[in-house]
Amino acid sequence: MSDVSGSELRALMARVPSVEKIMASAQFATLVNDYGRTQVLNAVRDALDAWRVSAQSGDASVSALDNARLHATVETALHKRNESRLRSVFNLTGTVLHTNLGRALLPDEAVRAVMSALTQPANLEFDLATGKRGDRDDLIDDLICELTGAEAATVVNNNAAAVLLTLSALAAKKEVVVSRGELVEIGGAFRIPDIMSRAGAKLREVGTTNRTHLKDYDEAINARTALLMKVHASNYAINGFTKEVRIDEIAPLAHSRGLAVAVDLGSGTLVDLSQWGLPREPTVRETVEAGADVVTFSGDKLLGGPQAGLIVGRRDLIAKIKKHPLKRALRVGKLTLAALEPVLRLYRAPEQLAARLTTLRLLIRSADDIHGAAQRVQPALQLAIGTRYVVAVEPMFSQIGSGALPVDVLPSYGLVIRMADGKRGGRYLFALEKQLREMARPVLGRIADDALRLDLRCLEAADEAQLIAQLTPQAKDNSA
Repeated sequence: MSDVSGSELRALMARVPSVEKIMASAQFATLVNDYGRTQVLNAVRDALDAWRVSAQSGDASVSALDNARLHATVETALHKRNESRLRSVFNLTGTVLHTNLGRALLPDEAVRAVMSALTQPANLEFDLATGKRGDRDDLIDDLICELTGAEAATVVNNNAAAVLLTLSALAAKKEVVVSRGELVEIGGAFRIPDIMSRAGAKLREVGTTNRTHLKDYDEAINARTALLMKVHASNYAINGFTKEVRIDEIAPLAHSRGLAVAVDLGSGTLVDLSQWGLPREPTVRETVEAGADVVTFSGDKLLGGPQAGLIVGRRDLIAKIKKHPLKRALRVGKLTLAALEPVLRLYRAPEQLAARLTTLRLLIRSADDIHGAAQRVQPALQLAIGTRYVVAVEPMFSQIGSGALPVDVLPSYGLVIRMADGKRGGRYLFALEKQLREMARPVLGRIADDALRLDLRCLEAADEAQLIAQLTPQAKDNSA
């Protein structure tokens, strides 16, 4: 292949139309309408610059500038530049409440409410009864109290914020007594001792890692004590020779000494999950009835709603929390409240919850149902990835995720991809995992035991059809 000669290069350059002529062409009018003149103009100039660099380098493969090819180059560049960084994915990881994938999926009622709040003015802080300014917590606190049995409630942007605000408002410059076995760290290096320090409270550890007794709390109380605190275990469990003090044991002690009990429930559920065959988890109502004065929990875990931190408890303590300066910094916006209210309303009809609450529906989905989905997807996936790999339908275990019930697993089914020659997958499996991750709608699984595993628990009917449709063009490419 010979280089482009000087005369050929000059001829190529002479035939390049002006930028204005290109912009005025009918082909580019649609791009201007879609992306605006400024972006298209910059993309055209970048494409021309790249073409000139290739031509001037003497690349023999460079031909005369083709308008159709230029249009395709510019269109691709504009599409890539304007593509959302936040994209829908297929969650086939086996973790239902996946922190990195946004945790709980909202039910249809919440989605409709958010759309309305996005497109229309709403009475976020306007009291329609009096015509005066209102409190945004008024939109949902009655509902939260109805479902939890608490006297009052407030909402902030996540449970870490709820714990921080509670400690800042109720225990600044004072001591908080916590069992050593409950000084947890969860994702993102969120540690109870660190949050306590940032809140200006002093940690008073009692007991040991595996055993704490009521007398440990009693002996730790002094004139500087503000709260006795319990933290529900997240992401781990201690088994064997263990002992913890129940809330209904701590509460009488605290109240007899004029102190309050704060409980960080973490995931927080409003219903007894065991009625659907899931492991039992203490409910918020049970925690309040056991004597907790303040309870904090998440909105986007077992509750099945948007990211939020809910604080419920005694009216006087919630009022003090709401008056703290941090409350404004940590408050939620209208979209969170718009999503949270309809999710909470679903709990008024617990007999319908399994069908209407997305998170619960995924958690209790039967293994047989998931097995059927795996059998339907398997042929399309096998064709899509080619004969180098073999795809098998196999049983596996899902997990709830986000620290909820960390040692409990859910029987499931999925697709297991191994090398067809029986050898270790190595770089080929990682390459395939990357290929699936780079699809139009990324497919996310996990590599373990020399196999790429795709758990289909979170793949419901609509997503199943979309996944098969997405795999079909890939299958045609591999068979060509």
